[in-house]
Amino acid sequence: MRGADKPSLPVAGRPMLHRVLAAVADAVPRVVVGPYRDGLPPDVRQVREEPPGTGPVAAIAAGLSALPPGVETVAVLAGDLPFLTGEVVDALREGLAQSTVDGAVLADGSGRAQLLCAVWKVSALRDALVALGDPAGQSVRRLVAGLRLAGDAGTTRDAGPVLGPVPPPWYDCDTEDDLRQAEEWSR
Repeated sequence: MRGADKPSLPVAGRPMLHRVLAAVADAVPRVVVGPYRDGLPPDVRQVREEPPGTGPVAAIAAGLSALPPGVETVAVLAGDLPFLTGEVVDALREGLAQSTVDGAVLADGSGRAQLLCAVWKVSALRDALVALGDPAGQSVRRLVAGLRLAGDAGTTRDAGPVLGPVPPPWYDCDTEDDLRQAEEWSR
């Protein structure tokens, strides 16, 4: 999107990052990884991946390092999910709590796991990071390749619960067309 700070772009007049933070309003702590942003709620911790701009796995590592001891689960959410809700995050939390898996991940309409719209066991992610090595430039799919994900029987290994409302909660805005579609849905 021509270098734009995607999470700060508004959908229906509200920055997407603020919408994501609202979906986890009850989380303690809430951590945002990336460049420093003014105007975030005072309880939000801001950290930066090292080196800056080295991808989502490096961001996950930085976010995990900002968690205090004792945190057992973490929501890993992209900052450009304008339709994510607290109810969806709660469903993911419940899916993780009621099973012996490492993560509960939303799947899109085609059944593809949306790995940046998920709730994970902190210990499983930390172990996966150690096994992976340097997180810079790594793919999230590679990070979680050995982890067990919650999903419906009969689905592929990396599919989680498929939610089908429009707009879908896993919808992210990677392009200007995506952003226009989000604005249209929000009307």
